[in-house]
Amino acid sequence: MAAPDFMCANWNPDGADCKEVGRYSCKNCLLVVYCGPECQKSHWALHKTDCKSLLGKKTWTPDWVLKSRTPAFVQGGIGVDFGGKKYLWGNIPSLDVLQLGSNEGNNYRGQLNLLFAASGDFRNVAKTIAMLPSSYNQPIGITMNDHDPDIVARNVIMLLIALTVDNSDEAVDCIIHIWYSALIRKSDLDILQQRIRPLIESICKKIENKTPTSLLGHTWTFGQRSLRLVLEKSSWDNLLCYMDIPAGLTMERANQIRTAVTLAESRKDYRDRNLLFQTLSRRIAKNRYCGDGLLLPFGSPRLDFQEPNPTFFQTADTWPLRDNADPLNGWSLKDVESSSSGAASSDIYGKLFYYIRAELRTFLLRLPGLKVSFRLLQVNAADLPGLLESGSFSRIEVSNISDGGYLGIHRILFSMIPLLQGPLVNPNATLITLFMNAVDENMSTGDQIANISPHSPETKRLLKYLPPSNKGMTRNPSSPEIIKFLFARDIVATYDHIFSRCINDLKFSEAAQYVGAAMKEKHTVIEKWPFKLKLRPGQPGAQEEFDRMLSGGVSGKERYVEWKRISTDEKLT
Repeated sequence: MAAPDFMCANWNPDGADCKEVGRYSCKNCLLVVYCGPECQKSHWALHKTDCKSLLGKKTWTPDWVLKSRTPAFVQGGIGVDFGGKKYLWGNIPSLDVLQLGSNEGNNYRGQLNLLFAASGDFRNVAKTIAMLPSSYNQPIGITMNDHDPDIVARNVIMLLIALTVDNSDEAVDCIIHIWYSALIRKSDLDILQQRIRPLIESICKKIENKTPTSLLGHTWTFGQRSLRLVLEKSSWDNLLCYMDIPAGLTMERANQIRTAVTLAESRKDYRDRNLLFQTLSRRIAKNRYCGDGLLLPFGSPRLDFQEPNPTFFQTADTWPLRDNADPLNGWSLKDVESSSSGAASSDIYGKLFYYIRAELRTFLLRLPGLKVSFRLLQVNAADLPGLLESGSFSRIEVSNISDGGYLGIHRILFSMIPLLQGPLVNPNATLITLFMNAVDENMSTGDQIANISPHSPETKRLLKYLPPSNKGMTRNPSSPEIIKFLFARDIVATYDHIFSRCINDLKFSEAAQYVGAAMKEKHTVIEKWPFKLKLRPGQPGAQEEFDRMLSGGVSGKERYVEWKRISTDEKLT
């Protein structure tokens, strides 16, 4: 894959853009690149607002401190949500569910069937296909299900773009902006309306006389690749809405609707708390993304992005995501930080753009060499056994619907284990469950008190990452120093004993045995605690690892559990 071109940031609202490659960064902020000093001077009048922003200064202070008041997140509670209720972006880093080299082997010659039972967006699918060894050329079946119609619709649209747009670079950039940008280009809208809409429309015409609740499927075939979609008739009809901008919704109005959530005055303290955990330039970058909602390198022109993204704006008055939704949370922050954004080394959303572009390009370039069939459903995950083939899946990934607030582990095991391949068919077949809330839900008052003790191991460890200033630790509970210390405490704590309590209380082993399964002692797809700190304070890279955790979207409390079939009883299959 060719290295990306990092274009000169000297562009102006009048459309007079420099077309040269940017080779030199702005030394102050490291957010933009220029082809040379002349363009940098020419662009300074526009760039200085960002470059000299207070957010990029060490003296920046949260608003609640400046005004000597208690921050809203203390008054309202840490868990208060704001904005829409949709999870259209992943909130946990992407995962290769196969890890073929550590399981079946890179030379595996059998067919692979994967089930994403509560898929969310399609990042895990893209990651898994992109990570397939080049030697693998057997058929692969991918079933994606989600109960949310918006998620299913967006996944269908983006996969159809991947399968129908011949120019891979055009397809990749279109998918990125459909996925993550609040405004899209006219060329992106044309792909939606001229390439994808006719595919959906022709099916809607064929089924127009069916009842609204009829469950109907259709398969599109593109050479040796196919996509099958199974929806109720009413959902088929609704699919067309995802390609049309609501009547009367202008670019300006769309921005107002979104920023009423992402820049809400009532949420300023929550945003400031998040900015407190970021590096100086990253504060500026995050503030830019909150403001314009475009996933682009910081210095890229914005002029072409004038069409409200209809996959977000289903109505002319609602932004569907929460105010803290962040594209960064769906990908490994370490991998994103390691990706190149040219000389603009502090441009975190530029790095994310180039990272996702590379992932999607690998995904798209891998597809033509595979006999791959996609199948998309929109049902409750507990209903999947009645729709899918028993004993057929090499991997089943269920996200965190195994948490108690969703289906829970007992219903997951009861529903999913019968769908998993048995040990005689594939001894590497694995059910992957994620627990994002179990630690908090099972943490006792005693656990909390033990952690906050001044002499606890957690406190001693944390002080090595966040030593007090020369003035000592302040006693003001609303000071940035204390807020950061309190939130960082979770990062350095260990939770094995709490999750062991959860395993015992919910009788994981007994439930698994009942359905002919067992927890895997050794994980072969993903670590049990993939996001906890791996290094000890003082080791090379330890401070960077800690800072990354503090600034990112994971807490370290996320626990994966892998399961395997042990029963060969044919009644299960």
